[in-house]
Amino acid sequence: MGRATTTFFFLFLLLPFTTSPLPIPGLDSFLTQQIHFDPQATNDSFLSVPSSLKRPLSLSSATTTSSLISSLLSLQVSVPVHVILVGSFPSDSPSLLSSFLSASVTSDQFHVIAPFDRQHHHLSIKHSLHLDVSLSSSSLSSRISASIQSQIATSASSLRSRLQSVPYSTVDQIVKHDFELQKSVDGVYLYLLNLGPQSKSYAYTYGHGDSSPAFTKCLGSVWTGKERYLWIDLGAGPVDYGPALSGEGVLPRGEFHPLAALHGRPKSQKALLVDLASLIYSAYQVLLVPSLRIPVPFENSLIVQFIHVYGSSGRESNGLDWKLIERTFMDEINDAGLLLGDQSLRFKTYQLSFSECPICSFAISRSTNSYTSRFLFDNYTLIVSEYLDSKRLHQILSHSATDFRALAKIPEEDFGRVLPVYVFDLDYNNLLLLDRYHQTISFKDMVIAVRTKTAQTLSDYACNGQHVFTQTRELDRPLVGSILQSMWGVSPTHLLWSPRHNNTLVDYTFSVGQTPFGPFSEISSLSFVQKDAARRNVLLTSLNYSITSAIDVLESIAAHGGDRHLLKQNRHVEFIQRWNFFKYKLDKAVYALSHFDFDMALYYLRSSDHDLYAIHSLVYHATQEIEASLVCFQDPPFPWGSVSLSLVSLFGFFYAYLKRDKLLRSKRKQF
Repeated sequence: MGRATTTFFFLFLLLPFTTSPLPIPGLDSFLTQQIHFDPQATNDSFLSVPSSLKRPLSLSSATTTSSLISSLLSLQVSVPVHVILVGSFPSDSPSLLSSFLSASVTSDQFHVIAPFDRQHHHLSIKHSLHLDVSLSSSSLSSRISASIQSQIATSASSLRSRLQSVPYSTVDQIVKHDFELQKSVDGVYLYLLNLGPQSKSYAYTYGHGDSSPAFTKCLGSVWTGKERYLWIDLGAGPVDYGPALSGEGVLPRGEFHPLAALHGRPKSQKALLVDLASLIYSAYQVLLVPSLRIPVPFENSLIVQFIHVYGSSGRESNGLDWKLIERTFMDEINDAGLLLGDQSLRFKTYQLSFSECPICSFAISRSTNSYTSRFLFDNYTLIVSEYLDSKRLHQILSHSATDFRALAKIPEEDFGRVLPVYVFDLDYNNLLLLDRYHQTISFKDMVIAVRTKTAQTLSDYACNGQHVFTQTRELDRPLVGSILQSMWGVSPTHLLWSPRHNNTLVDYTFSVGQTPFGPFSEISSLSFVQKDAARRNVLLTSLNYSITSAIDVLESIAAHGGDRHLLKQNRHVEFIQRWNFFKYKLDKAVYALSHFDFDMALYYLRSSDHDLYAIHSLVYHATQEIEASLVCFQDPPFPWGSVSLSLVSLFGFFYAYLKRDKLLRSKRKQF
């Protein structure tokens, strides 16, 4: 009994706006037993509830359908974030930083960038930031500062950059060790480093080797770990990256971005903390509660079909290593990431020669468009270039899917979610990208990639004053990112849906380091941001469906006069029991999501589906039994009074009209 009470007490703290049912002694113990007996929630647990627990479930906590709907829409996922200030921060910085964030950050709904037809860009579930700010020990900042100083002293200066490159592992191994000591408390740990000035300006490199005229290495000051921690070195840089000439999402060089808060003119303590509060909130939105790329329903079996359409040059694997892409995902799965419960992920590879595929030739030729670019040589010159229209290519491949599978000898899958990944390896000497800029494009039902014999091209992006070159033959990392978007709905780290702008915002602040997205990253491995988002997106989609479906049935009940009018005595009692049990499981699922216990959240959502189905059945059968009746009303009596009054008034009017000369005659003057 004490355990159940404690559980509900913490649930109340984490979900302050949720109308939770009263604690029912023994219900937690019962569900814990059900988890052991039926971990996949294949059976309806309500049928096994003892009568001693059904009686408390019969108590109705809400009297109207509107209050029940409000209780569903108030469900809120709490996201605990522990901010650790490392280095030179005043002692009152934690309290000031917490006050700034609490005054400006409110609960918001999870958003979707590309919803399915007739859906909104937001889900019915809210999220809220639960912040804890603290100062680190002086020994942590001393060790990190000494490690950076040692690395700078032993490294040669770069000839192409004003910044000294420092491997991210120099700091990450120390921060990771500190995280291992503190991670017993649930949440995400954000380390903000203010280590003071160093002998040289520096930034972090995330790959091997240095920049060259043909290979750009983008330096940054951010790192996200495989476990739930990230760190930002405020003293590194200042760095700048984003569109080279124009466009959204640029991270400008100088003091105008919160990432460069310590650079430029000296700031007061409050001004600095305001910038840090903005940086924390930006990291919260982009990394911790990112927008869903698409809604993702739960499927037990996930299948990725690699379909390589190659030209006459053969099946060149350089830059297109299927095993490497598969290993990237399977390593995370073996480390208990990406998948939920009994889900499985399989990869299948198919090869198809371009000469044996008339559909491929038709699709490429129909999708090829041209555009002109203006360049200044001796004079202005227009140059015509070609690109592939991804939407047209997607349309052709969708309509010809059956014929394409027959040519590539791809068998039909009986069940599960299948994601075909089409890679067109063309015998084409010129550059040919998708929609002018992309190597790969993800759709909700497929991924399309293309490459030609051109090895690299100058992109429209710049990093720390240098143009970024795109290695157009390298498709491994772009394919990992596209598969994440299509299979799990993971948004790129530079995209965010904004309800205020009613549009997708672009921000490349966190597009360096360990992320498979964006033009500035070199790493195809996944951080906790992508792994958590992959599982959370599936659960949020299922939870949103449960809420909207429950609201639909409540609105149907209201349209039929309410639950007491629609449901007879026995059905009404079962409805109340089912509803309280259903709502209790949703609360438990949200509680598990708040603690990153994704498998437990999946169990409660699966188990709640039985109760939701039963509620729908109760209402359906009740509406089928409604009998139509015709009630005849008596005609109203004849209005003698009003008719008599009208006749008298009419007679008086005619009488006055006929006697008008006599009534209106004026006296004559007599002489």
